[in-house]
Amino acid sequence: MTSSPIDPDSVRGVLQDGPFAARTLPAQAYLSEEVLRFELEHFFRASWICVGRTDDVREPGDQVERSMLGQSLLLVRDADGTLRGYFNSCRHRGHELLPKGGCAHRKTIACPYHNWTYNLDGSLRGAPAMRGADGFEASEFPLVGFPVREWHGFAFANLDGRADSFESQLGNLWDVPAPWEPERCRRATGHVYDAQTNWKLVFENYMECYHCPSIHPALCRVSKVGSEGGWNQVGLWAGGPMELEDHAATMSLDGTSGGVRFRGLDERQAREVIYLSILPNLLLSLHPDYVMTHLLDPVAPGVTRVECDFLFAPESLDRTDFDPCYAADFWDITNREDLGACEAVQRGLASAGYRPGPFAEEEVEVLAVQRMFATGYLEGRMGRLATA
Repeated sequence: MTSSPIDPDSVRGVLQDGPFAARTLPAQAYLSEEVLRFELEHFFRASWICVGRTDDVREPGDQVERSMLGQSLLLVRDADGTLRGYFNSCRHRGHELLPKGGCAHRKTIACPYHNWTYNLDGSLRGAPAMRGADGFEASEFPLVGFPVREWHGFAFANLDGRADSFESQLGNLWDVPAPWEPERCRRATGHVYDAQTNWKLVFENYMECYHCPSIHPALCRVSKVGSEGGWNQVGLWAGGPMELEDHAATMSLDGTSGGVRFRGLDERQAREVIYLSILPNLLLSLHPDYVMTHLLDPVAPGVTRVECDFLFAPESLDRTDFDPCYAADFWDITNREDLGACEAVQRGLASAGYRPGPFAEEEVEVLAVQRMFATGYLEGRMGRLATA
């Protein structure tokens, strides 16, 4: 048990069997500053979170700053090719080692303030005017690091070092993206949204298409609404496929593709889109010709920063006529429709008239992720559901 800020009785309704018997989470889960602080500690820092793409740090000496959860993080590829993670703070007086959004390529990590330098493994290399100082031991001042792992071209970090194994968190999702080879992909474009909504509502909206006929006319022209289904899951994730309409080659405004189909897909995979919700902060969409990601950073109970990126195989990027806007423009429209709906839900949750409601059959994946959240409130760590 843990000191959850939510009354345990208020979340047990979501743990009832069946979508009609279960009830959605209480409004407090989306509105409370205290609840968000609890989530940041128990859901985010205590698990593996996605902090970006590994192609930002491909070569030894590559360094990049990533901001997440109010922390400035430094990802570094060391001389042996190992990915390392450090908090972006010099051990001298705390000056940032790289500016926000900054990158570098060099053999050392250098603080620009007093020129303290560190080896790529985090050990202190040089501290001007400190050599020979009475009682000063360089070995006592390495950079403060945290565990990092690589998965299909994505970098994951555990900021407090208390997470279960990365393998157990991903469970049977481990090899699912392999046919799309996202590690080969490169970012071509993207959008950033500062959505006035709780981070959990973005996840929940992503996991159902019950709302699609109401707010997504463009999406409904190229996707077979009603074909979506969840997969058996083991781990901290949910998701499944959705079929394309017969005339559509991909998700775009007219269904045509401006890229190249991924070389590892079979005929079935080339006719569907896989939507994966990887808790706590990555949405991964696998299309026949591109990969779309949404990286979530909860800023406040009612504010979530969403970074949406579009990744393409080298075969697409090498085309002289390639333009990623066929995908990015379609999803900018759809993202704004989705986030607008989430913002409206956020406002509705603040109403004195809100009461937890039931789930439709089309919302079984929403129920799955809400159960993960509810288990987290009760036990201090999100539940890894096993439906396989």
